[in-house]
Amino acid sequence: MALVLWGLFGVDMNVWLDAFLRLQLIVIVMTVTVMALIYVERKFVGRIQMRLGPMRTGPYGTLQSVADAVKLLTKEDLRPATADFWLFELAPYVTFVPVFMTLLALPFMEDWGVRDLQLGLFYIVAVSGVTVIGYIMAGWASDNKYALLGAVRSAAQLISYEIPLILAVLAVSMVAGSLNLNDIILQQDTIPNALLQPLPFLILLTATLAELSRRPFDIPIGESEVVGGPWVEYSGIRWSIIFALTEYAGLWGMAVLGSLVFLGGWEFPFGTSGFWGDFDFLYQMALVFAKSSFLILTMMLISATFPRLRIDQLMAFCWKILLPFGFLQIVINGIVLMYLDSEVTRDIALFATSGALLVAMAYVTYLATRQPSREARVAAMVAARSIQ
Repeated sequence: MALVLWGLFGVDMNVWLDAFLRLQLIVIVMTVTVMALIYVERKFVGRIQMRLGPMRTGPYGTLQSVADAVKLLTKEDLRPATADFWLFELAPYVTFVPVFMTLLALPFMEDWGVRDLQLGLFYIVAVSGVTVIGYIMAGWASDNKYALLGAVRSAAQLISYEIPLILAVLAVSMVAGSLNLNDIILQQDTIPNALLQPLPFLILLTATLAELSRRPFDIPIGESEVVGGPWVEYSGIRWSIIFALTEYAGLWGMAVLGSLVFLGGWEFPFGTSGFWGDFDFLYQMALVFAKSSFLILTMMLISATFPRLRIDQLMAFCWKILLPFGFLQIVINGIVLMYLDSEVTRDIALFATSGALLVAMAYVTYLATRQPSREARVAAMVAARSIQ
């Protein structure tokens, strides 16, 4: 056991054995985290809605996720008679694998991760976009009109919100001068990027909710409109792969990414001075855990309190608000980095311009919600004529 732990935390071992052990640890931690997040969200949302949440299975309902896992694993795996067999079977795995691949590039503490990639941020953004292929496969293979409609919605939503997500992380990498996550973390030793550039931080949170199809962006799986979207025909273990592993592992992965890129990871606020000695790695893990937990609870709070958007509102918010302001942030960052040499002056300029853009975006969003769009006015006129 000691040999395994030494290998995980830096002692020379066989390269393949070292990678295998790190991979297994990620799988174990991911599985436990997913089950814990399902329980936490049920209790957290229950508290918001003035109810208790799960209480019967185990002390305070702590074994509810275990009971659900057993139920789903033993549930009958149904398949429509007219479904495309291979595409239907592969779609859940095609959806989950990109999410798992993003976890492999995340450094959970200094000098520890499955692999330290020089283009780690680029890799994560590129791989996460492959998930949409699984949605299209599931919708097409199910031979169900609601599944296909949900898949088309998923493709439109995921492709659209991938662009603001890229702009948000690009704004950070421009300031850090690197796509390596460790370099970006070290750049935040005094000021985290969430304070330095609040607009990209907000864009990342919004795009994450949309990429994971969580309320208020759960249009692709809206039960009242498309009866569950591309996954309507799935059950048993394949549905659990989609719902539990893909959604909650993606939520955890994006929260860890946000904590590293925008909240300073293990570097802010105390740095890695070695004050804790041999227990430095525990301090770093605790700091990343606390920051990612904060982001997860924030996204759960948003999902529990906001109503679902209409599909036209969702697409308009991306293309007319998030995208233009994201591009403006990139342009301003380039100008600031080109003409300001002093680090203090540069930080002040970045904070002031990003804050001003955030206020402007909030004001534009407010005006858009107060004034109905042309499409909404035309729809209201058509409805009024039909009544007459």
